[in-house]
Amino acid sequence: MLQTARQRFYYILADFISANCAWFVFNIIRFLTLPYNYETMSLGTYLSMGPVIWGQCLFPVMMVTLYAISGYYNHVFFKSRLNDALNAMGMALIGTLIIFFAVLFNDKIDDRLGNFEMILILWCLFSIFTTIPRLIITSVATKRIWRREIAFNTLIVGTSPEALALAADFEERHRSMGFRVLGFVNAGTPGRKASSPLPTFDISDIEEEAKRLNIQSFVIVPGDESSQQTIQTINTLLPLGQAVYLTPDNYHIVSARPRTAMVAGQVLIDVSQANIPSSTVNLKRLGDIFCSSIALIVLSPLFAVLAYLIKKDSPGPVIYKQERIGYKKRPFNIYKFRSMRTDAEADGPALSSTHDPRITKVGRVLRKYRLDELPQFWNVLRGDMSLVGPRPERAYYLDQIIKRAPHYNLVHQVRPGITSWGMVKYGYASNVDEMIERLKYDLLYVENVSFVVDMKILFYTVSTVVTGKGI
Repeated sequence: MLQTARQRFYYILADFISANCAWFVFNIIRFLTLPYNYETMSLGTYLSMGPVIWGQCLFPVMMVTLYAISGYYNHVFFKSRLNDALNAMGMALIGTLIIFFAVLFNDKIDDRLGNFEMILILWCLFSIFTTIPRLIITSVATKRIWRREIAFNTLIVGTSPEALALAADFEERHRSMGFRVLGFVNAGTPGRKASSPLPTFDISDIEEEAKRLNIQSFVIVPGDESSQQTIQTINTLLPLGQAVYLTPDNYHIVSARPRTAMVAGQVLIDVSQANIPSSTVNLKRLGDIFCSSIALIVLSPLFAVLAYLIKKDSPGPVIYKQERIGYKKRPFNIYKFRSMRTDAEADGPALSSTHDPRITKVGRVLRKYRLDELPQFWNVLRGDMSLVGPRPERAYYLDQIIKRAPHYNLVHQVRPGITSWGMVKYGYASNVDEMIERLKYDLLYVENVSFVVDMKILFYTVSTVVTGKGI
């Protein structure tokens, strides 16, 4: 969306210029504070020194990177001015400490108190210079939303009187909250129309219509539809990659801790995003990229050995490719070392069991030590998966699970993982009942995503691999 990209650019540019100004002013203060021989060195000479210039080039980039990692640029509208300031101060503290130990630590300051003063000065400069432009940009954007100069194309899912009332509330509110309602979606009886001059679309046509209208969000309003129908509607909307909100009347449908949002005076439940801090999401992704890159390089000799053993053991490809359903219900191809015969599913999809005769001799060792999962580091690097996350399933089994456990769609709020809480606590599932039982742990993970939880799951996964408890 162009206006989102433009707004993000404004914040990034402002933060970059602010960090440049803060570092420039700090160096003036630093020059006046340090015991330089002012008769032999002018301020201009000092500011043109290599270390100062390099800092002028690198440190603003570092600060923008820290802001990005913190998640500040993830969502650029509906920002809180207080959060703007708190984020600036928090990241300024981290950046100041990095700069101090990298550059300022060797400054010739006679007393320890002087070091603390320099740290405080740099922190204040970064905080103030960053916060003021942010507050201006946020305030301007908020006023433009209120005046309806910025709006987000929205479809109301439902044709009930409550749906019409919500659309009218969005339109008639004195201060717009940015939702431009372009129509309604009939998720129930085909052909039913909303009593409104706005068009009504059938759910079966929603993907095409959403692209045509450039829809950015959907709001599901309760009506005559059953909970099962509402769940099916959510499953249809999630793969479109836009925000999906539920009204509080539908809260009983979800059983995880969802993200909430205040929209047009209404408390809406965002089922398209897990209730995870943006900083956690970004750090998790950075960790995935780093670890998967290292793993693919370090394990490449092992990959070659396993490929040779698989090829020698049975005819067929070394790598097995299979379509799975991932983040926001988008399909992707998962890669594994082949551990079964090539005709393992000649009669259709079938889950494996402990003594499955389809597993090859080498495949049994691979599965016991989870070595068949190693090629999935490529999926992690690509962004299809994470190191830790709910286990991705095939559409064939996913449809069966959702019929019996509709809330399963909530696991698609995060990237699926090579390992998961469910795999650690439950292991492989040999039927749909066991898959639903394992689902409980995956939902627990979605509710408790954190660095500590990921480290625990990885620790127990390594323990499983080392002890050979994979089967």
